[in-house]
Amino acid sequence: MDLMSFYKDKRVFITGHTGFKGSWMCKVLEMAGAKITGYSLKAPTDPSLFEIAEIEKGMEKSVIADIRDLDTLKKAMLETKPEIVIHMAAQPIVRESYKDPVFTYETNVMGTVNILEAVRSCSSVKSVVNVTTDKVYRNNEWEWGYREIDALDGFDPYSNSKSCSELVTSSYKKSFFNDIDIAISTCRAGNVIGGGDFAKDRIIPDCVRAMENKTEIIVRNPYSTRPYQHVLEPVCTYLMLAQKQYEDKSFAGEYNVGPDDQDCVNTGTLVNLFCKYWGKEAKWKNVCEENAPHEANFLKLDCSKIKSKLNWHPRWHIDDAIEMVVEWSKVYLHGKDINSVMLNQIKYFINK
Repeated sequence: MDLMSFYKDKRVFITGHTGFKGSWMCKVLEMAGAKITGYSLKAPTDPSLFEIAEIEKGMEKSVIADIRDLDTLKKAMLETKPEIVIHMAAQPIVRESYKDPVFTYETNVMGTVNILEAVRSCSSVKSVVNVTTDKVYRNNEWEWGYREIDALDGFDPYSNSKSCSELVTSSYKKSFFNDIDIAISTCRAGNVIGGGDFAKDRIIPDCVRAMENKTEIIVRNPYSTRPYQHVLEPVCTYLMLAQKQYEDKSFAGEYNVGPDDQDCVNTGTLVNLFCKYWGKEAKWKNVCEENAPHEANFLKLDCSKIKSKLNWHPRWHIDDAIEMVVEWSKVYLHGKDINSVMLNQIKYFINK
């Protein structure tokens, strides 16, 4: 992987840098010697990985502002003159999107419009990756993985807003960017897990909180299948894609990023693995939730395109991913050095 050498001294603009995935991306880029500018609201959780891992110390600039504020976004981009833009700012929780659909659409749809408008005004940008989700597809509960050519029609407001973000990106590419030297892609990643995720209504954070509070893990639907993957899989893939299309615009496109079939597991299996690696004190129970909002039961991605075109493949199996989650979480709960464990996991992942 020549990822680290490519990003040395590259100017990279990341939206959503205070979030879980954004914090891991900043840590990877810091190791590579990139010049990082972040643009985001304050960290969405308390505690947050961004703060406890002191991510800002490794950045050139951290702008705390709203992706819906086009003028401030343009100003930040023009001042820092990035070469590469990774757009991850979003309202990312399905259940929150039912509670506040207007904010979800404003952030996820108009946020995409605004980032592409800012890119239009900034001639230094050569490569853009818009991060969406595996949930952009019309879910038919198929047993096979969705492909990039399948219909975009997310059911809930979060998923649907990300489908819209894909369409916005496609329109902007055809309308404004086809005839200029800039490459733009979208990435549809599976369910991301890893150390430092403190979000509500996500299974791994729920597991870690249960261990912290010495309680049983509550699982809402142990039979739902998802393409779970460690956070370093999509983060390094976004960076690889940004690099490839920076060097050759023909690599730009729409890509699924997810685990191989054998690593697409249901939530019950995921929690069993967590308990295995955590130890005998970890136990879980299924609690059926009445009037729960709609969520797909079966979701897999077909990643043939990115494997063929970019020679990409997942690096860690689901067992590896859970083992890394448990390692990070135990270091955190025992008050030890989480920066060291993050750096070691990144090195292990990149060198694998």
